Amino acid sequence: MKKFLLVVTVSLFNFSFSQNNKGKLFIIGGGSRPDFLVDRMVKEAGLNPGDAVAIFPQASSEQDSSFYYAKQQFEKRNLKAVNYAFKKGEKLPSSKLDSLKKAKLIYVGGGDQVIFMDIINTYPEVKNILKESYEKGNMIAGTSAGAAIMSEVMITGNQLKYKDYENTFDNIESQNVETSSGMGFIKSAVIDQHFVVRSRYNRLLSLIIENPGYQGIGIDEGTAILVKNNNKAEVVGKAQVIVIKNPKNSKSSYNEKLGSRGITLDIYLNGDEFTF
Repeated sequence: MKKFLLVVTVSLFNFSFSQNNKGKLFIIGGGSRPDFLVDRMVKEAGLNPGDAVAIFPQASSEQDSSFYYAKQQFEKRNLKAVNYAFKKGEKLPSSKLDSLKKAKLIYVGGGDQVIFMDIINTYPEVKNILKESYEKGNMIAGTSAGAAIMSEVMITGNQLKYKDYENTFDNIESQNVETSSGMGFIKSAVIDQHFVVRSRYNRLLSLIIENPGYQGIGIDEGTAILVKNNNKAEVVGKAQVIVIKNPKNSKSSYNEKLGSRGITLDIYLNGDEFTF
């Protein structure tokens, strides 16, 4: 019995240690990236001059441009920007995969999050390296589409009831927010981006009313959340982060329009902290 208890204690200790040994997420809501925001990202990633940053521009329809603009900001800080652009069916050399495993900062650019996940899902070895890198304590960062992919439940941006794409949703209504699977670095919340500038309240409210087990985190442009210890976030940037919760699991409906009671909405500014 004593031996069994010892094994259980050691196992629990190892599990607890591994849970707290995860890396950091730096999730940017899109738009311009102020210098102090990029400086904080680089500092938190533990980068030194000459270190490499792995850049994934796959979400963009213009991958070269996406890589170029990210590269400018990192090279300005004496870092080496490495382009990890690839398309479906392209064979990746083992040397490039080995280099990716050594990167302390992996950065996913903007564009269309569905396109990024469609590509990355066909390369399970790359997807696994990204997850293992985070588990080992490195930083995964992303902007716009690169922010959306961070959560397990990923907003695609499309409406299920209306064919034409719109930056904003006109209504708070049932079964209209299309989601798919993201990278899953965040399990308990759903990320939305360009949030205040593009008035994306309706779609996040709709999602949280219908999925009260999640919190909705809307990150505005030029602003990021730095996530440590799995669910502790600090706001870094020039604008706001909106957090929506449905703590009472409240939901009603009338003619497909959604109602709810006790919804909470918190607005955070640079330097503010919250848990999710």
